[in-house]
Amino acid sequence: MQFIALTSIGIENLLVDELTELGATVSKQTVGSVRFEADSLLAQKVCLSSRFATRVLMLIEEKEGVDDKNSLYNFARSQPWQEWFGPTQTFAVDFNGTNDSLKNTQFSGLVIKDAIVDYFNDLYEQRPNVDKQDANVRVVARLNRYGVSMYIDYSGPRLSERGYRQGQGKAPIKEHLAAALIKRSGWLDNVKQPLFDPCCGAGTILIEAAGMARNEAPGLFREGFAFERLPSFRAAKFKELKEELLANITDPKLWLIGHDYDEQVLNKAIDNAKRAELDDVIKFKQSDATKLTAVAKLPGVVISNLPYGERIGSMAELVDLHRNLGVGFKKHFNHWKLALLGMDESLFKLLKLVRLKRYKFKNGPLDVELNLYQLDDKQVSLTTDDKKALNFEGSTSFANRLKKNKQGLKNWLKQNKVDAYRVYEADIPEYNVAVDIYGDSAVIFEYAAPKEIDEKTSEKRLQDVITLTSQQLDISPENIAVKVRKKQKGEDQYTAMSKQNRTMVVEEFGAKFKVNLFDYLDTGLFLDHRLMRRYIQENAKDKRFLNLFAYTGTASVHAALGGAKAITTVDLSKTYLKWGQDNFDLNNISNTRYRFEQADCLKWLEHATAQYDLIFLDPPTFSNSKRMKDAFDVQSDHIKLLTWVKKILSPSGTLIFSNNKRGFVMDEVGLIGLGLKAVNISDKTLSPDFKRNKKIHNSWLITHG
Repeated sequence: MQFIALTSIGIENLLVDELTELGATVSKQTVGSVRFEADSLLAQKVCLSSRFATRVLMLIEEKEGVDDKNSLYNFARSQPWQEWFGPTQTFAVDFNGTNDSLKNTQFSGLVIKDAIVDYFNDLYEQRPNVDKQDANVRVVARLNRYGVSMYIDYSGPRLSERGYRQGQGKAPIKEHLAAALIKRSGWLDNVKQPLFDPCCGAGTILIEAAGMARNEAPGLFREGFAFERLPSFRAAKFKELKEELLANITDPKLWLIGHDYDEQVLNKAIDNAKRAELDDVIKFKQSDATKLTAVAKLPGVVISNLPYGERIGSMAELVDLHRNLGVGFKKHFNHWKLALLGMDESLFKLLKLVRLKRYKFKNGPLDVELNLYQLDDKQVSLTTDDKKALNFEGSTSFANRLKKNKQGLKNWLKQNKVDAYRVYEADIPEYNVAVDIYGDSAVIFEYAAPKEIDEKTSEKRLQDVITLTSQQLDISPENIAVKVRKKQKGEDQYTAMSKQNRTMVVEEFGAKFKVNLFDYLDTGLFLDHRLMRRYIQENAKDKRFLNLFAYTGTASVHAALGGAKAITTVDLSKTYLKWGQDNFDLNNISNTRYRFEQADCLKWLEHATAQYDLIFLDPPTFSNSKRMKDAFDVQSDHIKLLTWVKKILSPSGTLIFSNNKRGFVMDEVGLIGLGLKAVNISDKTLSPDFKRNKKIHNSWLITHG
């Protein structure tokens, strides 16, 4: 009989070797699968023993030229289905692949389902029922450019799910991939040597390693294989097979060590090891991987799935982790082998180690690579042990400027009790970033580099910026958010970059604001508008205040604290309006005349009729949001916008108009035509931390002429 074993990309060669060792005859290897020949008992042994396969399918038949509804029905109708199940059993159909005629996989699955039902109706005048969730037999069909292959699911639920893992970390590694890392690391050549995972998460790598070292078939204690429901299944033979595999288990003395910084995740690892009955074999400990120390007197192998991507945290944490791991490995792990899995080549380079070999894999949908290193005296002496080592010596100029700027702001910060401010604004062209401080945290905005700047150079400079920001400002890397500023298109301006749900409260001129440094492009507080908000607070008493394009309602909070008698806060984003309400709650503000309205501000203005004494208007530079009917450009459309606002500005009222478009030019002729006059107050609304960038925003006080 012919079978196909499925796996993840990059593991196929290991699966071929494994199948061959088990006694199967491999006939074909393709991306993500290996075809082999075996009798039913050997196929069952594969299901019990394979650490690299995720699923095993039994081939019924394959046929070329099956490419439309009729040919698919006839192909399925002609199979001897009674050999695999009867009319009293349940079945389900999984269909993969599309073409010009078979465009929908659900429809194609229904075609096969109808063919099977018709087959049993003709043969027995009785039909089996469909059960998509827990079918006795699952039929799998795959359409490719040549035709269709029809299979019976032989293994059942994913073989990679061993059953011991009920808890996992934020970026879990699949069990079969963990097995692949262990195999590629070379540790199995001598399982008596120490095995250490400094970022062990839920313990998957160590648990898999123990099972492999003990020659324990991963499916030995699993129940409910799909083949057990087939007519050909022989319980007595299967029992003998399991007894044979049980007898093959060995009990070598193992030295397995797992560390992780997250206590909750580490507890999950301990629980998982207990379920695998390995809690007395693996030694877990809470420890910070950025502060590695020796874990064994004898050299061994380090295998780890290093944190990567926005799923774990900020880039600052990752840069800090990789820099310090490189230092720790050289200090305490000479003569060890390293097998490290990750995604980002630039982060691996921070280790300052010469790679021995690389393997590419898939971890779920993610492209990852396994890098192998051999630490020796030469590797250890390659670079300095100083963890502060930078990619570029010139980066010290950024550090000096950061220190100088902070010192220059010291007195002003103290006098005004400001704890959220900008300390660096692209002062040095090569280091094109902005750095904002929020209490004990910071945000680094990386501006898009010019096309002529090499991407790898930019990456290395950013790594130095991250390291130096942490050192110079004495801020923990886990409290530094790193973001790339670029032109937002469509609904991107309302889309979260990641979700850590970390918020903090900062104060400004008596107002409290909730900020989120990690989850959005902006933090919830535009620091450059600080003095404008103070002006609103000082001039809001007994005024009817309108806040358009309100974002998180910070200007509305200041108006309320200044004694505004009515406040209307308008924004298109429900998320930001809720944030604004949270800011009101933070400041214990409650008034029935303070309203929040979710609306397209342009549409809202067209139909607005009420009068307002003080209006804050800070529109986007450009917007083509699908939720806005027309594209908006502040330069070409500002007179049209002001035409609408004029109608609702009370005769003695004041409009504070602001925007962030560089090079913006007010249409003075158009303004006179509207009967309005404007005073440019841009310089007066720039606090000391923004004096270095006088073009950060433009602002005017506009009144009736």
